[in-house]
Formats: sequence, C-alpha cells, structure tokens
Amino acid sequence: MERRFNPTTLALLGALLVLLLLIVVLTGRNKSDQDRLGDDQLNQVASADPEKRCSSQRTYDLIKRELFRRAAQVRGSDQAAFNKLAAYSSIRMDAPMLRSHDEDLGTVSCSGTLALDLPPGVAVVGGRRILTADIGYSLQPAADGTGDVLTLTNADSIITPLATLARVEQPAAEDPLAPADNTMGPAVIYAPGEAPDASPTPDAPPSPAPTAPRRPVSGNPSFDCDDARTRSEIAVCKDSGLAALDRQMAGQFNSAMSRANSEQRALLQRTRNSFLSYRDRCGSDSCIAETYRGRIREISDIMAGRWSPSR
Repeated sequence: MERRFNPTTLALLGALLVLLLLIVVLTGRNKSDQDRLGDDQLNQVASADPEKRCSSQRTYDLIKRELFRRAAQVRGSDQAAFNKLAAYSSIRMDAPMLRSHDEDLGTVSCSGTLALDLPPGVAVVGGRRILTADIGYSLQPAADGTGDVLTLTNADSIITPLATLARVEQPAAEDPLAPADNTMGPAVIYAPGEAPDASPTPDAPPSPAPTAPRRPVSGNPSFDCDDARTRSEIAVCKDSGLAALDRQMAGQFNSAMSRANSEQRALLQRTRNSFLSYRDRCGSDSCIAETYRGRIREISDIMAGRWSPSR
C-alpha cells in the first residue's frame, strides 16, 4: 500500500528544514564575526606598542603629507601640486621618542628630529634641499576606524620655507624621479597664477644677468619693484621664493595690525623698522630669507604676548 503524508506532516518537515538552514547560516556568520576585530579591538592593537607607532613608516607618511598640506595653505597654491611633490620627497626621523601614552584613548605623543629631503630639481629659498626641525607629533585613532589622526607641532621651521619651493633646474632624462611625459615632474611648482618660464636647454649659454630690477609678471613681493633701491629689495624682486616670503610676512603684518591693540600696534611698527634695517644689511639671499622667517615668528610672538626684546 502506498504511504502518503498528510499536509500537516509535510508542513512540519518543511519548517524543520528551514530551521536547520537558519542554524547553519547563523553559526557560520557568528564564527566569521568572531574572527573579525571590532573597532575597539583594532584600536587596542594599534596602541599595543606605542613606541612602534612613533617610529612606523605609516606615521612618517602622515607627517610628510601634513607638512606639504600646510605648506600649500601658506603658499596659497594648488594642493594637488604639493601632493605630487610630496610623493617624490622622503623624510628621516632621528631619535623618535615616546613622550606619553593614553591607554584609554589610544593616544600617543612623540618627538624626534625630522629631516625632509626634497627631490632633484626643486629647492626652497636660499637653495636648500634638506629641511630639518625638532618636532612634536601625536597620534589618535580616528573615530571611523580608518587609522590614526595626526597632530603636528613645532614644524614651522620646515613648513615656512617649504612654502617657498621653486624649480632650480629641469630633471635629467635619466633621473628616475622624472615623469615619463615630462609635463610636470617633481621640479615644477608655481605660485598662484604664475606662468612657467621657458627653461634653457642644457647646451644653451647662460643668459646675462639683468642690469635692472626685474619685475615678474606675477608673484610680486608686497612692494613695487619699480621703486626697489636697496640690494635686499632688488634681490626679493628677482627671486620668486623671497617674494613669496615677503608676501607672507606682509599679509601677516597687515592682519596683525587690524587686530592689535594700541600697545601691540606700536610694537609692530617699531620692530618693523628694525626688521627692515637688518634685512637691508644682508649680504646673501639666505640671510634675507632667514630674516623674513624671523620676522614672521616675531609678529606671531607679539600677537601672542610672548615677545621679548633680544639682548
């Protein structure tokens, strides 16, 4: 006799099969979730060895990107150009040291002596291609679990000159850092609105030095180069890097004067005269550049109430 299952029995068997499938799926998912680290666990792993976080390559890459980001802001230039240049640069950290570690927040504070090596073909004002500073930096896990958030301190002695980057020569064809299409390599970066000048070929004779102050089409300093009289004024008009420093200092000075009280304004004016006198006694472009950087720091110190006369 043929045995038949009634509809109730078939429904129960179907429900049992569905239940078994759900159990298998959920068991597999729970096992997968157990193998995956959550955000809290990721943060614990990141902070397990705080000294290694201070000296990891990932941290150094964050520092390099932050230096070029802030330099682009100071320069008022295209961030993409600075990002491309950063890719060709390298940094070295001597004696990285852990200063503090907050286990609850996963935050570490570090310090070290940083050296930034610029690629061939570019230099900051004064011709330097290696910038150094004793910096401080802290790392805190990002809220979205994507990595560390970097805070950088005491890096102005790198950022300020980095904003004056200028091309010093075309990269050689065999230079591994030169791009294949030679349209914009690491050596090409301009101030806002600055058009690229035609570069002489390697065999072309050097062009004669100008006999009068050259007023560039763009990237002028804060003063009128037609009225340049002192050696320093003429040097600033001839050098785009020095002109960028002059514009930065002048903008900072004007902003400070608009916010200063009467005492601060008097001090800003008095120290301005000293700055101009010292600048005009400089015998080299590097001296002029350093004088501008010192004036930029001096204005900041006056507005912050920490300025004191040099002895």
